[in-house]
Amino acid sequence: MTAPEPNAGEPLESPAYPRPVRILAVVLVIDLLGFGSWSLPALRSTEWSVPSLLLFGGAMVGIVWVGYWIVRSRTRLEGDVLTQTWIWNRRAHAAEVGQLKLVHWRLLERIVAPRLLVRRSGAVTWFHSADARLLTAFAERVAEGKGLNKRTGPAQPG
Repeated sequence: MTAPEPNAGEPLESPAYPRPVRILAVVLVIDLLGFGSWSLPALRSTEWSVPSLLLFGGAMVGIVWVGYWIVRSRTRLEGDVLTQTWIWNRRAHAAEVGQLKLVHWRLLERIVAPRLLVRRSGAVTWFHSADARLLTAFAERVAEGKGLNKRTGPAQPG
């Protein structure tokens, strides 16, 4: 039994990363914080310079921040606009896309999120989605806007 095809009029949304990846991110962040707490007595007995404290603190904040966004990030297709929330939001309009490449390994999709490479006016953006159908729906909308039919190729003038 296959899932129903998405309707072009209704918005599609999914987490940006598969559930196992989000769980792994939480476990890794908790483990790193736990290891840091366990190492705290040794870290306190060390002489720290200001730059090394800033580097250590920045690394800790960066790890927690990226872990948070792996868990929270969502990808949404509404109309012809694909949006992904992340540390910075990514957005692509189907009419502006020059080239697409879908990277999806069905056997690994539980640990490697399907992703779509979008090239537009010199910029390259990667969009991740736990649901590959969302990315293929956007690719179909780009093809429709370029006058391509997914079964027959370029539209024939006539």
